[in-house]
Amino acid sequence: MSDDSFIREVNEELRQDQLKSIWRRFGPIAIGAAVVLVLATAAYVGYERWTASRANASGDAFSQALDLARQGENDEALAAFKELEASGHGSYPLLARMRAATVLAADGDPQAAVAAFDAIANDRAITDVIADVARLRAGLLLVDHGSYADVAARVETLTADGNALRHSAREALGLSAWKEGKREDALRLFGQISGDAAAPRNIRQRAELMSELIAGSGPAE
Repeated sequence: MSDDSFIREVNEELRQDQLKSIWRRFGPIAIGAAVVLVLATAAYVGYERWTASRANASGDAFSQALDLARQGENDEALAAFKELEASGHGSYPLLARMRAATVLAADGDPQAAVAAFDAIANDRAITDVIADVARLRAGLLLVDHGSYADVAARVETLTADGNALRHSAREALGLSAWKEGKREDALRLFGQISGDAAAPRNIRQRAELMSELIAGSGPAE
């Protein structure tokens, strides 16, 4: 046997001994890590499927409740939304609360609807965007079922420049102002809408029409 062959065999033996030593030290850890990874992956996949299943079930329940509301079966719809609010998954409990308030208004109970929207708007767990939408919905109901002060308490903060809901908020406040004889306030609010290039076309057209109507009616005596 040549010296080179002998040296190669010795080196190979040393490498094998080193590998065996490393395996004895770290092999169980590697196996444990692999097992943990497999279990974690299985748990994640299982959780994803469970979450999707719950979301699908909540979606089906929400759709069924909407069908009841469309059919005018308001009591049954409200019961379904209440159940979904209590046991639904994801965003469906909040959607159920919002829709239930709408059903209350359609069922001839605007004060209960306003109270429901107020509760959503004052819920600290609700995002600011949803809370603002709830305030606007309450304000719109109060145009016909409340005072100017009631409407202003909900929507006045939404009329600021830059607020995405300012156009509808100004419209609600303008209608309420006109209803209570606050002619100049109404003209100012409708003027803000018609002068805002970002206002949706339909809202801007209504504002222009209201401005013409109020201007043509003359000041209150």
